[in-house]
Amino acid sequence: MTNQDIISLIRQEVKPALGCTEPIAVALAVAKAAEIISENCPCCADWRLEAAFRLDIAVSGNILKNGMGVGIPGTGMVGLPVAAALGAVCGDSSRGLEVLSGGLTPEAVQRAKELVSAGCVHISVADTRHLLYVKATVSVEGGMEASAEVDPHAYAVIEDDHDRIVETSFADKILMSSESAAAAKEYRPESYDLTVKDIWDFARTAPYEDISFILGDRELNLALAMEGLNGDYGLRVGKAIRENQAEVFGDSFMSYAMGLTAAASDARMAGCTLPAMSNSGSGNQGITVSMPIIAFSLKYNVADEPLARALILSNLVAIHIKHYLGKLSALCGCVVASTGSSCGIVYLRGGGYEEVCSAIKNMAGNITGMVCDGAKVGCAMKVASGVSCAVQSAMLALRGTCVSSTDGIVEDDIEKTIRNVGAIGSAGMKAADSMILDIMLCK
Repeated sequence: MTNQDIISLIRQEVKPALGCTEPIAVALAVAKAAEIISENCPCCADWRLEAAFRLDIAVSGNILKNGMGVGIPGTGMVGLPVAAALGAVCGDSSRGLEVLSGGLTPEAVQRAKELVSAGCVHISVADTRHLLYVKATVSVEGGMEASAEVDPHAYAVIEDDHDRIVETSFADKILMSSESAAAAKEYRPESYDLTVKDIWDFARTAPYEDISFILGDRELNLALAMEGLNGDYGLRVGKAIRENQAEVFGDSFMSYAMGLTAAASDARMAGCTLPAMSNSGSGNQGITVSMPIIAFSLKYNVADEPLARALILSNLVAIHIKHYLGKLSALCGCVVASTGSSCGIVYLRGGGYEEVCSAIKNMAGNITGMVCDGAKVGCAMKVASGVSCAVQSAMLALRGTCVSSTDGIVEDDIEKTIRNVGAIGSAGMKAADSMILDIMLCK
């Protein structure tokens, strides 16, 4: 890949997201379908606040798993139904993963809650091979001026990426399919050939002015961390770590990083209305890939340029691992993200390429088996665990300690090790993924 290819890849995978990205993907698909109805029918100005919607949402099992128990921004509620209703009432698809950021008024939230209470939102599991899939069908049964010749209904389909709309339809007529130019705008190399060595070289040598945009990680995710520490969100994991720092956790960089990172996750998973800078379609992954490095920069007064290079390294390592793992799986995303942040810490501590590879291997030999049992406020505990392992793995790597290739899934070749992690999470844990979903649905 050229430098420009890598920058395009980062910009595609690192972007702001308001709320957990699985319910947000549902809101995005619904918003797009509602907008299609607006474009094709004469409507009153506030018709979406007044319409009697029927929303039929078919999702993949992984979307359902990650949308069942997570807080939806500004509502005090959890789950896919209210996210879908908000998409219909006030979503703006042009904002992508921030689809709800411009419309969360009290009136819109109240109307969305009314639609949910009235049973207007129907969620089902789609029969699909895609792990990330949403088909949102929006029908209007009153509350708008529609032509008598047109039955106002539309759908939008999202596949593989949280904001990748691949098909739309109005009144049973396909408007756009994945073969159109609109679906091909994203950078998708014909052959993926990125390696950890490429990532290392790019992070160290790319012109600073080309990569300084990554400091947006600090702007968004640090704001979430401060909100989590100042408020009472979720399980208050980050707050508990910081408030018990002297007596229990110690006044160390590890506890500081754990507290800040978990606090950001606390706020986000409980429905905070601040956006996160996501990574590979996950806000929690974006938080975990960046906040330990940002914590290091705050504690040790790191300048912007080395911070940016560490964040580029961390984000790219996570994107690289996700390439083999897939956007959604039975493997907890904090495993991937904390592996990236471990590499960033190695860089800021003066380590080289060999130490970065050792940190990745140490992480692979430590928490690879951590399962994802859905998005929820408890994710902050897993985030804290991931950060602890990231710091531990980095410090061991800097001392020349690395898990041996005779151990478990670790191999001498760093790329083979990463592919092994991906194979375990994507193929090896399929049965676990199905069982987790069954347990969650039967509670």
